[in-house]
Amino acid sequence: MAGAPTPHHPTTSPQAVASNVQLPLVQQPLVQQLQQARDLAASVLDSVAFSLLSEAEAMAVLGTVEDLGRRVDAARVASAADIAVRSRRILGNESLAYKNGATNGTDLITRLTRVSSREANRRVRLGDNVTLRLAGTSMLPPYYPAVAAALTAGDLGIDAAENIVTALDTVAARVAPDDLGTAERALVASATGAITDETSGLLGEGFAFPADLVRGMAGQWLARLDPDGTAPNEPVAEPRSTVGFGLFRDGLYPLRGGVTAELRGIMNAIFDTYLSAHAAPAFPTEEEQARMDAGDLIPGAEAAAHSDDRNGGEKRADILRGVFEAATRDAGTPTMGGAAPTVMIHVNQADLAADRGVGWIDGVESPISLTSVKQALCAGGFQEIVFGPNNEVLTLSTEKRFFNRAQRRAIAARDGGCTIPGCTIPAAWCEVHHVIPWHLGGKTNIDNGVLLCWYHHHSIDTSGWQIRMVKGKPEVRAPLCYDPTQTWRTTGNHRARPGFRSRQARPPSA
Repeated sequence: MAGAPTPHHPTTSPQAVASNVQLPLVQQPLVQQLQQARDLAASVLDSVAFSLLSEAEAMAVLGTVEDLGRRVDAARVASAADIAVRSRRILGNESLAYKNGATNGTDLITRLTRVSSREANRRVRLGDNVTLRLAGTSMLPPYYPAVAAALTAGDLGIDAAENIVTALDTVAARVAPDDLGTAERALVASATGAITDETSGLLGEGFAFPADLVRGMAGQWLARLDPDGTAPNEPVAEPRSTVGFGLFRDGLYPLRGGVTAELRGIMNAIFDTYLSAHAAPAFPTEEEQARMDAGDLIPGAEAAAHSDDRNGGEKRADILRGVFEAATRDAGTPTMGGAAPTVMIHVNQADLAADRGVGWIDGVESPISLTSVKQALCAGGFQEIVFGPNNEVLTLSTEKRFFNRAQRRAIAARDGGCTIPGCTIPAAWCEVHHVIPWHLGGKTNIDNGVLLCWYHHHSIDTSGWQIRMVKGKPEVRAPLCYDPTQTWRTTGNHRARPGFRSRQARPPSA
């Protein structure tokens, strides 16, 4: 019998996992050896206090455990593939699944291992490509021998192996076997750090790349092996971008679809421009230092922008919002019924006065917050509708649009973009905000309007930033954590003012 199991890893018989699965009662030496190896590994791992390791030890342990896991994963894949072959329906009553009361190989694997059917199918699919194949009384090599060898040796993880096999499978029927083998060996070498004839002299030779990068490399090999894809005479099969919305859940509409590589590149260019605008460090010029000393420039504005609590996905969503809103204001955008695309929001006047309730958007079944309603009123305007007792319309006021095109152009020329220091959103994507709120008597004129991006407009009442107008120019006061002096400072990016010089216009240093 195998050595005694550890307390955390008891030896569990297959019958305890699935009572209707009948396996031999006499355990073979191979099974005993595997159990001994399992119990030895368990006892060693149970003795490790990971948080007490030194940095060097922690990294070494991580690599060693991963090496061990890769060997085990390779055996898992081979074992699952073997069970699936023994459980083929074509075997009828001789099928291993049938003999043990399971419907098919996947069912049997999940009963024995307690993994999900998705994981069982994943292992079987990979195993079909990287294990020996039985043909009559002969054994044929795996479809992907280089992947199989590296996987069995523990040099290649199953995630990288899947990326290689999945990619090459898409073109295997259209590519010469020698070319497919070259791509396979090159990708395995890139994933394991091996130096082969395919990678000799290339950039990164001998370096083991992670699975995500291997997937990208596989895509490059596909483009080289099959540059025409599905062939130019099949336009129906050409990929097309698509976007749609899922059902409302947890306050969000899931965005579903996919984009082509070209559209992804266009979107990346826009996102990267505004997400990385402050990535490069810069030292103040003499002019900027003088403005800091005079209180006209907030030191650390970039740091304030970087302390933004939005994650990358939330920032990209707000950038996309800005692009769409700018499109609605563009003169070239097609009109609907003679008017530019307009989002219609409905709110009860009593709710608005009491500062409670929600608003509703035409065509959208879920409500929006009153904060969003007031923001839309501040930037867009409103029409007042009075209903009668039978829900009939009694009166409809003329549209009370707040800042018109001319006012917006003037404010944009003065502010140049979002008024909050450190924000890179351009004027075309910004909304015009009433410094003194319109519902408190604030006037809709240039001297009471400033540009704010959607994010800073939406959070202006809670973020700690304050804005005031002095002689027609906006001044801001940063939150205490950014500016302990709580000094009001002039803002705005009017580039035509005397003495203004942008970073791009700096003379080269001597």
